[in-house]
Amino acid sequence: MGMNTAFLAELKHEAATTRKVLERIPESTWEWKPHERSMSMLRLATHVAEMFSWIKTTVETPELDFAAGNYEPFVPKSSQELLDYFDKHITEAGEALESASDEGLMQNWTLRNGEQVYFTMLKVAVVRSFCFNHIFHHRGQLTVYLRLNEIPVPEIYGPSADEGKM
Repeated sequence: MGMNTAFLAELKHEAATTRKVLERIPESTWEWKPHERSMSMLRLATHVAEMFSWIKTTVETPELDFAAGNYEPFVPKSSQELLDYFDKHITEAGEALESASDEGLMQNWTLRNGEQVYFTMLKVAVVRSFCFNHIFHHRGQLTVYLRLNEIPVPEIYGPSADEGKM
């Protein structure tokens, strides 16, 4: 079994969990934020959805150079558009992982902004930390946003205080 097989299983599980969180966000709360320096509910949700695309980028390229791109955040017009955007990135991440080899995942990957290098790590470590762990961190923030808006938090790694027995 290759490393990609383990990542694919994790992607499948975590995507289903993340989708449950995203499905709970009413459009009426999109502009809400807990603090002036915090992301809005919509920006955080969109960030979580787009971060799954980082898996494809990591697996298929040797680096990401912020200075070379013209990034513009996606702004969905509806909850369904947000979920479609998320689903697209899950599909692409799965396809990239399916074709990834252990040899490819053991190659270096660099994150930079022009000459400034933020880090260089093995792709396997980038997928684990910069992609998956980073997604889980922001998904956790999103569940706090839900709770602060009296929106039931779904089960993630077992029952939540809002679903099932605790």
